[in-house]
Amino acid sequence: DAHDGTCGTEAALSASLPTAAVTDATVRLLKGFADQTRLRILCLLRDREVCVHDIVEALDMSQSAISHQLRVLRDARLVSHRREGRHVYYRLADGHVREMLENALSHGAEPDSQ
Repeated sequence: DAHDGTCGTEAALSASLPTAAVTDATVRLLKGFADQTRLRILCLLRDREVCVHDIVEALDMSQSAISHQLRVLRDARLVSHRREGRHVYYRLADGHVREMLENALSHGAEPDSQ
């Protein structure tokens, strides 16, 4: 049997691929999780809304460093915010983000299996 370079399933495989717009948005979303500081911020927001000042204090980092990471998280649609006077409060964007965070942390805590 000579192999012609295809397995006969390429049409079915391509039909299951998401659009480029969906993969771009998903990569941006996953990049939001792919940093220790951002992951720690998401953990702080897991069960509550937190003001930026408290995030700065909890992580012992500069306001500008935290603001940069929060901007990345906003762009990834992982967090939302509201302003109250001079304070800005952040929270997880929705239940999907909380579930993804819990799953990622749970999977990360599992021992390696060989």
